[in-house]
Amino acid sequence: MAKTASLREAYGRTLLELGRKYPDIVALDADLSHSTMTHFFASEFPDRFFNCGVAEQNMIGLAAGLAASGKIPFASTFAVFAPGRCFDQLRVSVAQPHLNVKIVMTHSGITVGEDGMSHQAIEDLALACSLVGFTVLVPSDAIETARAVTAAATTTGPFYIRLCRPESLLIHDESYKFLLGRAEQLRHGTQATIIAMGLMVAPALEAADRLKLDGIDCRVLNMATLRPLDAQSIVNAAVDTGAIVTVEEHLEHGGLGSSVAQVVVRTRPVPMEFVALKSYGESGKPAELLEKYGLTAKNIEHAVRSVLLRKNT
Repeated sequence: MAKTASLREAYGRTLLELGRKYPDIVALDADLSHSTMTHFFASEFPDRFFNCGVAEQNMIGLAAGLAASGKIPFASTFAVFAPGRCFDQLRVSVAQPHLNVKIVMTHSGITVGEDGMSHQAIEDLALACSLVGFTVLVPSDAIETARAVTAAATTTGPFYIRLCRPESLLIHDESYKFLLGRAEQLRHGTQATIIAMGLMVAPALEAADRLKLDGIDCRVLNMATLRPLDAQSIVNAAVDTGAIVTVEEHLEHGGLGSSVAQVVVRTRPVPMEFVALKSYGESGKPAELLEKYGLTAKNIEHAVRSVLLRKNT
């Protein structure tokens, strides 16, 4: 049986390890430390942990001040609260002065599940990518999360890291090396390319394997760094395969699909399809919501078949 692991727990435990290594790292949370898993850090370093309460905007302002004072702040809450509720603070206090603040948000997308529409952050990547100078990361599993958090801690500048609530399938092993700003090719292929990120990488691989049984050869790219985007890998995919499908647990506008399409239209126009959300969700179990809103391996497979029809006409 395939193994799963929590991205949130990987973040919390990695932050603790980094805190032991780097005394300038501090952590902030908005009264959700047992959900974001910053409680691991808080237990060992209470003097370097700041519970800001239900005051997310203040948390971002405090993180900016700590960064301006030479600290490396990691600020966490749910993705619906930051960047959503804190956009002005992120824009003015972090992005414009280009401060070394790390924003790690959990409970993104519709897989928040039963918490419902109000807590399902599906616009957060569009907001984060609009913040000039931010590096935006969307890890696909727990192992990649640990590597991405480490990269953020050791790279100067503001980061936004998006994590999901449920456990996800492990697609990497401990030998995996995360390369900031580089797409990871998980499957070779010549007929079409599936570009996915986050929780959607696993179903993208499943779709590619199912298509392979019908003789359809798909390349699969894990685009864990949404910004800065690996434009060369996208161009290579367009040239080599002639068709692209993007997959994301985010609104179709402003996320992965929009970013990839900008590269494609400027460099090598090819047919594209977009597997993404078209509307707000509702309360329900994560798997049921992914099925209802078209974010499954079956939907990805259908999109590949559709884009191949356009490619071949």
